Amino acid sequence: MNRWDGFLLSLVTAILWGVLPVFLQICLQVLDSKSITWVRFAFSAVFVFVFLYIKSGLPNIVRQLPKAQFLLIAASLGLVVNYVTNVKSLEFVSPETVQVVMQIAPILLMLGGVLFYKERLNRLEVIGACTLFFGLGLFFSPNIDSLFSRINAYNTGILFVLLAAISWVSYALLQKVLLRSFTSKQLTLMIYCVGIIVLLPFVNLSNIGQLTMLQSLALLFCCLNTVVAYGCFTEALNVWRASKVSAVVATGPVFTFLSVWGAQRFLPEQFQLMELNWLVVIGAICVVLGSMTTALAKQKV
Repeated sequence: MNRWDGFLLSLVTAILWGVLPVFLQICLQVLDSKSITWVRFAFSAVFVFVFLYIKSGLPNIVRQLPKAQFLLIAASLGLVVNYVTNVKSLEFVSPETVQVVMQIAPILLMLGGVLFYKERLNRLEVIGACTLFFGLGLFFSPNIDSLFSRINAYNTGILFVLLAAISWVSYALLQKVLLRSFTSKQLTLMIYCVGIIVLLPFVNLSNIGQLTMLQSLALLFCCLNTVVAYGCFTEALNVWRASKVSAVVATGPVFTFLSVWGAQRFLPEQFQLMELNWLVVIGAICVVLGSMTTALAKQKV
């Protein structure tokens, strides 16, 4: 494979993650966030299990040290919280808002690396982080009163997105340690299995028979998205610089805006494009550029 393969794989990941909130919002019309996440985990776990079984690569967690087992459970809980809160936030705020705010996750991961792994920041990373936070300020400027004045749907949704970002960073930091003991696919399988067990008491699939054709196809897409997007992301990391992969993936909000625009044209009763003024647009652009700059800065000395 060459750099174009890495770019295309990264672009597919960005597109799939970018359009995902639209399909999740369709599923939320019938199923709750925990049930949607459980179905996605179950589907993905079966897929990854069959793949590893054919390759004779199933993990043996019993042989691992207690520390690795504890970290595995902690990482799994982090990803479970990330999935559930990310979907839950769509009940309160638009898909575009969710994707833009989630761009804070790479910055938090960078800061986590400094705090826990003693990594050092370079000047470009600091510039990228400042650009991102400046962009967030512009993006939220029309709703600044709603954000801080009182408890409402808008700031509740933002809190869910922030919780999703923080829990993802916790998972990512723990994953860095766990990859010394497991392959990425083995780790993914075990995390899905833990998630299935943890979420099982909270799952309600009684309404799944009420899904319309559109909602059923949306749920199937969400399941396939979990497998294909992470598969492309992992393979992109194998053939291309992680910094460049992250920079391409950071364009996800662009595809979210485009997908919501398309959904609004075909399903106007279900979707409405968020109100955009020049401050919001510039803010979103700054967030994407800041995230990309931070990612690309990782290759600098």
